[in-house]
Amino acid sequence: MNIGIIGLPQTGKKTLFKLLVGPAALRLHTDPRAVHRGVVDVQDPRFDRLVEIYTPRKQTRARLEVVLLPKIEEDAVRQGDILKDMGEVDAFCHVVRAFGDDSVYHVWGGPDPAREVEFVQSEFLLHDLLFVEKRLERLESDLKKAKDERREKERALLLRLRGHLESEKPLRQLELPREERVVIASYPFLTLGQMIVALNISEDRIGDESFLGSFRERFQGRGLSFAQIAMRTEAEIADLATEAERTEFMAAIGIEENALHLLTAKLIEAVGLMSFFTAAHNELRQWFVRRGALAPEAAGVIHTDMERGFIRAEVVNYADIIAHGSEEAVKAAGKYHVKGKDHVIEDGDILNIRFSV
Repeated sequence: MNIGIIGLPQTGKKTLFKLLVGPAALRLHTDPRAVHRGVVDVQDPRFDRLVEIYTPRKQTRARLEVVLLPKIEEDAVRQGDILKDMGEVDAFCHVVRAFGDDSVYHVWGGPDPAREVEFVQSEFLLHDLLFVEKRLERLESDLKKAKDERREKERALLLRLRGHLESEKPLRQLELPREERVVIASYPFLTLGQMIVALNISEDRIGDESFLGSFRERFQGRGLSFAQIAMRTEAEIADLATEAERTEFMAAIGIEENALHLLTAKLIEAVGLMSFFTAAHNELRQWFVRRGALAPEAAGVIHTDMERGFIRAEVVNYADIIAHGSEEAVKAAGKYHVKGKDHVIEDGDILNIRFSV
């Protein structure tokens, strides 16, 4: 699963990519049209708390792939300049410039964050609508030559998609049964993926929830998720040498929680994932599994043999282990649970899988 970072020129896309992945990944290419890929070691505060409790010799964080896509310019999406790369990501993080700085060039002469959001949404909608129209033309031509039940069903589905898009609604807001999603799985629909809008704010807007709230209200019902992050300030924090210095700096400017961590959590949620943990063989490890997964599926994330030979899952709730301080104390309190194949994994579960193959 991966996240595509998109946006207009000079909005902070590269800054966010470097904050997530590290600057080294950007040195691989000099072509401004190049696609940059990197892996994020997820900084989850729960993982840090569990390290304190389990004191493992080895620590392995969950990882998320991010893709820095070329800048979006007028007609770029419709002309297909970056279509191939966009069609290969599972969700989008649209970086929007919400800071004022005359020394930083803007393609429209000055920042207009609401217009940036509207522009990208319109480009994506138009792209998907044009694709549907072309595909319908092809299907109708084929159906004139010979009747085909499969093509008839696809045509009916595409007509429904077209109507939805013409009402200026993204496809992610349309209820699609699994069998219909299979039909369009190979199609490069851009509005089908979840979209997080990251407002790149100036330092003086840190903590100003009213600004964020105004965007949520304005774009309500559009299937968008919003976050705000002062990327220049976050870069300064990241450059500090020690955690103590970072904590002190954040307190001085009124940052209660790392905005980068909050954004990462939104990105994970956007691709339909959640975390669970294992603490076996003196290694604490965080894993991703899809939301709503049953215990055998989580076991399969660790190893296919575990899913195939699944017997049971011994489950500790994260809140219980924080409250009691150790697995032994959780067991003594009667909070250590043994679950079968029908157990639905909850975000933050700590699992010990029993299996036999």
